[in-house]
Amino acid sequence: MTKANFLSLFLLMCCTMLMAQTKVGGVVKDQNGEALPFVNVIFNNSSEGTTSGENGKFYLQSENNHTELKISFIGYKTEIIPLQQKTNLSLEIELQEEASSLAEVKIVRGKTSKKNNPAIDILKKIWENKRDNGVSAFKQYEYKKYEKLEFDLDGIDSSVVKNPVFNGMEFIFDYSDTNRISGKTILPVFINESVSKVYGDNIENEEREDLLGNKNSGFEQNQNLIAAVKDVYDEYNVYNNYIKVFDKSFVSPLSTTGINNYNYVLSDSTYIEDKWCYNIIYYPRRENELTFKGDFWVNDTTWAVKKINLEASRDANINWVKELYIEQEFEVLNDSVFLISKDYFQANFSLTKKESSKGVYAKRTRVFEEYQFNIKKAEDFYDKRAYKFNEEVYKRDQKFWKENRLEELNKEEEDIYVMLDSLTNVPAFNRIYDIATIAESGYVEFNGWDFGPVYSLFDYNQVEGFRTRVGGRTYFGQHDPWRIEGYLAYGFKDDKFKYGISGKWLLDSRSRLIISGGKRRDIEQLGASLTNNTTDVLGRSLASSGLVSVGDNNKLSNIDLSTVNLEIEPWYNFNVRFGASYRELSSASPAFSLDYYTNEARTETASTIKQTEISTIFTYTPGRQTSGFGVERNVVNEEEFPTFFLNYTLGLKNVLNSDFNYKKVQFFYDQPLKIGGFGRANASLEAGKTFGEVPLGLLNVVPGNQTYFAMYNSFPVLNFYEFVTDTYISAHFDHNFNGRLFARIPLLRELNLRELVGARAVWGEISEENKALNASGIPLRAPSKAPYYEYSVGVGNILKFLSIEAHFRGNYFDVPESRSFAVTASFGFHF
Repeated sequence: MTKANFLSLFLLMCCTMLMAQTKVGGVVKDQNGEALPFVNVIFNNSSEGTTSGENGKFYLQSENNHTELKISFIGYKTEIIPLQQKTNLSLEIELQEEASSLAEVKIVRGKTSKKNNPAIDILKKIWENKRDNGVSAFKQYEYKKYEKLEFDLDGIDSSVVKNPVFNGMEFIFDYSDTNRISGKTILPVFINESVSKVYGDNIENEEREDLLGNKNSGFEQNQNLIAAVKDVYDEYNVYNNYIKVFDKSFVSPLSTTGINNYNYVLSDSTYIEDKWCYNIIYYPRRENELTFKGDFWVNDTTWAVKKINLEASRDANINWVKELYIEQEFEVLNDSVFLISKDYFQANFSLTKKESSKGVYAKRTRVFEEYQFNIKKAEDFYDKRAYKFNEEVYKRDQKFWKENRLEELNKEEEDIYVMLDSLTNVPAFNRIYDIATIAESGYVEFNGWDFGPVYSLFDYNQVEGFRTRVGGRTYFGQHDPWRIEGYLAYGFKDDKFKYGISGKWLLDSRSRLIISGGKRRDIEQLGASLTNNTTDVLGRSLASSGLVSVGDNNKLSNIDLSTVNLEIEPWYNFNVRFGASYRELSSASPAFSLDYYTNEARTETASTIKQTEISTIFTYTPGRQTSGFGVERNVVNEEEFPTFFLNYTLGLKNVLNSDFNYKKVQFFYDQPLKIGGFGRANASLEAGKTFGEVPLGLLNVVPGNQTYFAMYNSFPVLNFYEFVTDTYISAHFDHNFNGRLFARIPLLRELNLRELVGARAVWGEISEENKALNASGIPLRAPSKAPYYEYSVGVGNILKFLSIEAHFRGNYFDVPESRSFAVTASFGFHF
């Protein structure tokens, strides 16, 4: 080795040592050996710190070099601990009580008083002044935002390293790191960076975000994944009464009702950047509630929060999340208004909450800079329809990122790009990635063509017997301007093939002008919903399956449907669709009939309905968020926005040998409801009327449910065709309490079960003229004397994925072969 090479190596090692992180961890106890919770632990002469947990343990790390640790807690002497090494993870610190303060200070471990509590007095000042802080204090605002998303494998040890799954990928463990909050060994597996410019108008209640650059770690640009992750994190404001995380409403420690959920302790006071601030520690009053623990610093003149950290209670009723941690920092503007400058979010996803369980860390860092205010924009500036896909945003060079990153990547984060770019060349990794993609999307991906969905390969009903189905779709990327998909199915009992094909083409991206068409010949359960608000010609309801059913599942129909449609979005999230269709309907089973009389003497009948329709559909979904710019877009905030649907349909007799003239009007409204600490609910309303004489196949059947699976807006205690209407109004209400009640019952508390209640009702009538057309043998009755109603109670979150509900009939017990009770189950992975 030459002298020059040796010096180069030596300098490299020195630089590596200089870049090393300072890592400390341990436990804080009092003189009696009892753990001290919520103790302030900071690197001396810095603002980097944390608080000890309920067990007195703490972990802290910094990118900077620190030589001393400062430990402080009200009523105890402050300790300065010298750090002999860069890594000190087994510190045992004992705090001594201050003799002079023993008579003045009472250290509270349990519930604190709501009266004569200085911490609560400060909290009330925060409530009074919260509207005067943040961007809401200005008419208009704009700022630059840098966002970094990262996923890390948790619990990297020898058992993981030796796992056969990682054969051929052993090099990735050279990139392991330490989580700065928990101190656990992690392996980064994904990183995404974005820079954007945000504009807002508080007067018009509008906001716009322009993406300036986006970069991720070697994978295909998967904006659906990124958008979904961002929605999971969601936007939250610590000043609000509730902080929505993972579809759960956590009580904010700054909530005006927080004194009912938290204990507050005034812990410390000091100058932070020339501003005198108070430190308040908070922790939950009760277990198993959606609450946090942590502390915050608040300024003594503006009563604005300078820093806050929030750690979710480990026993909070939330699935798949073992750890949840939030940090926020605020900067002062013009000596009066505090604006958020940095936001850090971290969650540890795991199958269980056991300390030894392995999982995945998801981390998000956001930095906010370059604030400007009261710059009014043109009227059409916030028109979201003007957004266009810009491929160059995803191809920014290193110069761009060097100039626009508001927070530099550390060495470990830079290495993620190197490691993951290498992984994409490893066959074993690509196999794992492909399997995960199939599980998530249901499709097996090929070049330009996807096979699937694989979950529809097999099915069963009494008419077809066992049924197999194969299908596929064109897919070149998530921004495809056109899409073709189709399927072929075969029933082994009826010995018949079925098929469907559809296509759609995006003609103009700004107005979302789309032309589409399709054809389907299949077997379907008609009357699975009162209002047909789906636009998918290939769609098939769960009611068509008889794999697990109650009673006979033989009231199925043959359907031969052809459609052509033109749709446009004149305003954002407001869709207008013009459509024309032709369909033929007939019974698919000898045990069922759609027959109707064709003459006034009622001597002649027909078994097949031939019908041509034209329709105009208006759909409004305020607050809906989507990802992608192609003909198909993914909704990333399902169950978070209302839906308004209005359909006017005109039946045209003698057009393509069509049988009937009629008019049909249908309205549908669906509203998700967030009820803070009392969980979430959903309410919907449907109404419709058919003008004209039509047979059974064109009437509105009140949707029964003869399966053991929950079906949206159906009546689980009704049989198919039990009620048939030409005029109807229906309402549904379901409420999930998110464990609010069970959390107060000791034996049930640990199971994290969730209470479910529901009610649904329908009123309708049917004209004598439509009854006279009926030759099917099915009595046409409508719930016209009084609204038919059901109610239900149930338990959700059984084993974290199963919900079971018991449904009870409220009236109309005299209907032949009616049921008075039903049980349904639903499966889903929810937080």
